[in-house]
Amino acid sequence: MQNNTLFPNADQRDHWDEYLTTRLSAAMADLPNGPVAPDADPAILRAELATFDFETPIPMDHLLDWTVETLSHGIVQLNHPRYLGLFNPKPSFPAQLAERITAAFNPQLASATTSPAATAIEAHVCTALARRAGLGAAATGHFTSGGSEANYTAVICALTAAHPGFAAQGARAFPGQPVFYISADSHLAWIKIAHQAGIGRNGARMVATDGAGRICPDALRTAIAADRAQGHVPFMIAATAGTTNAGMIDPLVPCADIARAQGLWFHVDAAWGGALLCSATHRVRLAGIERADSITIDAHKWFATTMGCGMFLTAHQAALSAAFTVTASFMPSHAPAQDPYVTTAQWSRRFLGLRLFLSLASGGWAAHARHVETAIGLATSLRTRLIQSGWTAQNGADSLAVICLTPPPGAPSVRDIAHTIVTSGAAWVSTARFEGQDVLRACVTNGETTEADIHAVADALAALCHHPVLTAAQ
Repeated sequence: MQNNTLFPNADQRDHWDEYLTTRLSAAMADLPNGPVAPDADPAILRAELATFDFETPIPMDHLLDWTVETLSHGIVQLNHPRYLGLFNPKPSFPAQLAERITAAFNPQLASATTSPAATAIEAHVCTALARRAGLGAAATGHFTSGGSEANYTAVICALTAAHPGFAAQGARAFPGQPVFYISADSHLAWIKIAHQAGIGRNGARMVATDGAGRICPDALRTAIAADRAQGHVPFMIAATAGTTNAGMIDPLVPCADIARAQGLWFHVDAAWGGALLCSATHRVRLAGIERADSITIDAHKWFATTMGCGMFLTAHQAALSAAFTVTASFMPSHAPAQDPYVTTAQWSRRFLGLRLFLSLASGGWAAHARHVETAIGLATSLRTRLIQSGWTAQNGADSLAVICLTPPPGAPSVRDIAHTIVTSGAAWVSTARFEGQDVLRACVTNGETTEADIHAVADALAALCHHPVLTAAQ
């Protein structure tokens, strides 16, 4: 049979599938021996890309080899055990298997009629997470492209619930400026969400923290009262469970109390910290989450799926329909209430939930609990070793596997220290602002990071406090 590059026969598919599997396995096995930061020459990469003119076909083996090799040197290696960066864990093996299955079947999840099995699997996972969070038997939800889409969904639901005219008239339905409240240390995607939702960026009110990276309840009450006095219309409080900079959890119970007293939608952005629901030991840190009207969880963070796997959960199933219902004659639908295209912001959508389904089904809550608890333990170990070396911890010990530290007096700046570590390729850490000062931020995200990796990073950071380092300018 003639070789068809785009749609090869079964034998050809099996050959290239095995070829790629072998190539990827070798690359992943070698990854811990290489640098965490990219070490590719940009000029060489541009020159190589220029040879792909899309006029002359390239043999598949060459393409696969080039792609794997290029990515092995041309990205920050999030799978590296000494990547202590942002919330991007190495994906679990079941989640990787799910990606291959989804790519092969390629279901379209806009309609439950065309993809009944896929939509049912996603609904089952969302319901399980919602019930584990304590949202009740009627709770529901759906998968999203990530936390930003899930948080945007919360804003749309809250606005729709706050005024029956919002769906048709938008923000003009309100007698004043609609406003919602977030911590000054929350994710700044909220600013873009306010813009996207049509209430303007000023609609996102950033409330002062308590000096420890958590929203201050007294400041929240004051902000709401001031807005009401000026004719603005508060409609939502969004508490964060696991801030990006420092892994802190806002006081959920006081926030829930204020929301109920003020008649506001209460949302919990647990994009990172939501995985604590798996752990009997650490679940108590999320006390109050069961009182939320809605919750965001990113499975591609601490649940360790592949990227682009967020979730929106809510106790109010009718809110989703009220926010997103449309009528489309071309959609094949026998059960419109079950169709994702009328209960989500997206229309055409990939089968996202299989990644978390396979992970939970194969490992259970217990495996994910161990993953979370191990990360917290390793972060605590790194904190302890650096404090013993003269560093100062700036965020609380109750943070979620995220530590923020400053070096001893007389040491180089945290930015110079981070630059040197990253440039060396030995590890990847970042800098952040926490309560008004620059800090070195390290987060344990990789399920294969070991105590030996933690010791190596701690020793490297401690050594840089006593030796010259490279500055960013160098």
